[in-house]
Amino acid sequence: MKKKAVQLLAVLCCGSLLLSACSKNQAAPPSAEPKGSPNAANVNPPGQFPVVKDKITLKAAIRGSSLVEDLKTNGYTKWLENKTNVHVEWTILDEKSYQEQLNLLLASGNLPDVLMNLDVSPEQQMIYGEQGMFVSFTDLIEKYGENTKKIFKEMPEVKSAVTAPGNKIYSLPYINECYHCSLDYKMYVYKPWLDKLGLKEPATLDEFYQMLKAFKEKDPNGNGKPDEIALIGGEPKNAIKSQVDVFLMNSFIYDDGLKRMIVKDGKIDVVYNKPEWKEGLKYLNKLYKEGLLDRQSFTIDKDGLKKIAENPDIAIAGAIPAHSPSDITIVEGKSGRWLDYQPIAPLKGPNGAPKATWLAYDKIRQGEFIMTSANKYPEATMRWADAMYEFEAALYSNFGIEGSSWEKAKPGDLGRDGNPATYRLLIPFGRVQNENWAQYGLNYRTDKDYYAGQAVLKQPDKEKMYYDITKKNYEPYKPKIEEIVPPLFFPSNDAQQLADLDKTINDYVKSSIARFVTGDADIEKEWNNYVQTLDKMNLKTYIGIYQKALDAKKGG
Repeated sequence: MKKKAVQLLAVLCCGSLLLSACSKNQAAPPSAEPKGSPNAANVNPPGQFPVVKDKITLKAAIRGSSLVEDLKTNGYTKWLENKTNVHVEWTILDEKSYQEQLNLLLASGNLPDVLMNLDVSPEQQMIYGEQGMFVSFTDLIEKYGENTKKIFKEMPEVKSAVTAPGNKIYSLPYINECYHCSLDYKMYVYKPWLDKLGLKEPATLDEFYQMLKAFKEKDPNGNGKPDEIALIGGEPKNAIKSQVDVFLMNSFIYDDGLKRMIVKDGKIDVVYNKPEWKEGLKYLNKLYKEGLLDRQSFTIDKDGLKKIAENPDIAIAGAIPAHSPSDITIVEGKSGRWLDYQPIAPLKGPNGAPKATWLAYDKIRQGEFIMTSANKYPEATMRWADAMYEFEAALYSNFGIEGSSWEKAKPGDLGRDGNPATYRLLIPFGRVQNENWAQYGLNYRTDKDYYAGQAVLKQPDKEKMYYDITKKNYEPYKPKIEEIVPPLFFPSNDAQQLADLDKTINDYVKSSIARFVTGDADIEKEWNNYVQTLDKMNLKTYIGIYQKALDAKKGG
């Protein structure tokens, strides 16, 4: 690899994503598709187990997990080997520094057969795929990917998300369809205060404003002190789902809380230089000036928000944006506030119908299962990976052994959606154990089967509560999927430029939100300068790179 290309990789993936030059030992041709290996005859047809007639051994590098005692002797490891006849020799990378270790592994030329749960970026997939170090699964899926093809049919957006230009699929998808997580930027309001003040749940921006004024001025906690915090948000890095602008800005213009981009008639654009964005900032500034939006809202982290929401003895916070009660309260804690804070629906704004931020592609994780050119068993590897998508495999992978951690549903068991349940969970997820992979490997966790399908064995059931309130208050307001920017692959020359532009522009947008809302910058006097500054930062070029990648995806 030429020196210039090495320098490009270093710039593209600086820091923890630093990529190194490739070893001369890699002999696979660029963008190679497996044409059928000498070991294909050992592989049983799709749907037939075990995967291989005679046992094989795959070498896999995987990120370590603090929740798994020993991957080699793990219950799911043994179950999967018994089912597939595929033995695995594990190289376990450090849970925190795994990306640096991955880069060294790629540079060494001593590749394992498979890379698992190492968050290999789309840029890395394209670079190493074009060099032949990563093998495309496209043809293998067609011949051996029975479950993978089913996923692509049921969720076409998944295939779109993982397919690189040239119809190359370098990473099999990891699916975690958490319904309430996909509609994630909610506004939680302390319901006992609404009840005490005789207020109904606000439906418009003005009603929300009046509610906050009542929280601030009418002593809803009844202690005779002006200690009520009407509304507080969190700082954008540590408490990203508690950013104060997202929920409220959606009453003016769509805000996804991340890149703040939209797609209209196939064209990508940003929202933060539009008149509607300006009006949203003016509304937030009004709340701030009147003391209804707490001054800590751009600096406080998740732990700080939880301390405020769980203030001892008496409640002091009225409204807090969050992902779920677990972000701001102690779920099933003694205070009971995890039940008292309830999410309200998006608020009607100047343009009528509001939106709810929909993370339509958040269920899809890329770069979790990569096959390298060192692999001598591509057909068996495809079938082994495909087996992990089965529902029973998901239960073993995420919970553990049947009868120990979970069991099949009993007659009369109902799931969280009110339909017959699929299984019962016997031991909660999250403990250190040696039965499951703690959500590693490949997964196909659908909302219907995995989340809604779990039997409700006690009340209140937190997941059912999250499901019901999301269905009622947020599902009706989500945008069309065509309006959302999908995951994109960028060629290396564009990715380098994009990395610089992305940080410069989005850091400026975030800081400007804080400055306009707090009044550090006068929005009427400085708005035009703000828009012009974005233009000088090459916003047009930035949008153009995204548009080019979107057009390439549509072109296949």
